[in-house]
Amino acid sequence: MTDIRFGTDGWRALIADEFTFENVARCAQGLCAYLKEVGTAERGLVVGYDTRFLSPEFAETVAAVCSAQGIKVFLANQPAPTPVLSYNVLHHQTAGAAIITASHNPSQWNGFKFKPEYAGSATQEITDRLEESIAQAAPASVGAHSVAEGRNSGLIVDLDPSPPYLDRIASLVDLGAIKEAGLDVVVDSMYGAGGGYLPTLLRGGKTTVKELHGHRNPAFPGMEQPEPIAHNLTEISTLIAQEGPNKGASVGIALDGDADRVGIIDERGRFITTLDTFSILAQYLLEQKQQRGALVKGVTSSIALNKLGEAYGVDVHEMRVGFKNIGPKMTEVDALMGGEESGGFAFRGHIPERDGILSGLYFLEYMATTGDSPSQLLERLISKVGPHSYHRRDIEFEAADRERILQRLNSPGLTEIAGVRIVDSDTIDGRRFHVNDGWLAVRFSGTEPLLRIYAEAATPEMVTKLLDGAMAYLEV
Repeated sequence: MTDIRFGTDGWRALIADEFTFENVARCAQGLCAYLKEVGTAERGLVVGYDTRFLSPEFAETVAAVCSAQGIKVFLANQPAPTPVLSYNVLHHQTAGAAIITASHNPSQWNGFKFKPEYAGSATQEITDRLEESIAQAAPASVGAHSVAEGRNSGLIVDLDPSPPYLDRIASLVDLGAIKEAGLDVVVDSMYGAGGGYLPTLLRGGKTTVKELHGHRNPAFPGMEQPEPIAHNLTEISTLIAQEGPNKGASVGIALDGDADRVGIIDERGRFITTLDTFSILAQYLLEQKQQRGALVKGVTSSIALNKLGEAYGVDVHEMRVGFKNIGPKMTEVDALMGGEESGGFAFRGHIPERDGILSGLYFLEYMATTGDSPSQLLERLISKVGPHSYHRRDIEFEAADRERILQRLNSPGLTEIAGVRIVDSDTIDGRRFHVNDGWLAVRFSGTEPLLRIYAEAATPEMVTKLLDGAMAYLEV
């Protein structure tokens, strides 16, 4: 049987290879056993899905297996973003949510996420227990249970997950200010589950919203994967650049496949790095909204956050990549904001989970209340913490090379990269090398077979030098 392992956020695999109806049923059986073991099964379970190939059918398999185990299921009646489904866990006070999604992975992937009763990513302890429970689950006959039987017994209830979430967002963001600001917003929903949400939330005022790729297309044409990073956003960037500032495009907002990540494009069609977006939003909360609280960052997030922490007198906690690490720390310290390099950010007063829709709205609220453009908001940040450039490279590697790469990476005699002196290093997640006013990090992805190399420095030239040096040293 397939050895099912949960990475930084759920189990992911290739559709029809390891991600099969039988293995999804095993996940559901294991989850049922876990919920019964911890005594929360009677609270029921939210089951939802994204826009990927066969996602609705995989979700129905989960619902059928769980209902056959006597667990009530609130089954989403349409594709829905992960943060929307997560919020429904709190709204309906269920034991958690099982979500069929591979988030930002390429189209041939799908995945199984579990969000416990606190509506955030499952901790390492929980996923360890889930893996054990799934491994012990007897192979299920997928056809032995049906959604119809579950509905007839009252154990499967159809759920529209949108209304509670939309109400919650309206209580957190000044939607009126955004609507009356007269912004011209372009949204790229990347054919994902976030399609339609921002246009719905912002309609009825002077602000206009033009949405690209707001419908379902499991092939995600025109992009390597539904991840809101620069090379996947050429269409929206070109559109905004052609319209230009003051000619019909104020900002671009892109959402990933399950809308828990955000990407921002400025008024000239230039992508604002995810590190800068994190820092801009943190500065908004600290400076404009005068809120206080700790910041929780993944180790590959910007050192600008550390500088903001010093400037505003708030703690900054650095964690391993993944909201299974960041979310619990946010709860522990009642953090103001948490986030990671991937473009996923969470906020106090909502859920301890990434929310791309809320992140985009806070960015718009910042623009609306200050009258500044995205590039001016970036200038605000730079004036506070100094200039920073950043880039990430994703490298495919042969499994046989993993040990060799690790040995090179952890060499005790490494004192420089590309002639740049290493002043310190840490192993919070992978290996991070600290250089003068910057850093270089190398780690293996927890969701894809990739080696990720990251660098941040004062200039783009230094970033390139560090990345090239790391690739040469690691021979990748």
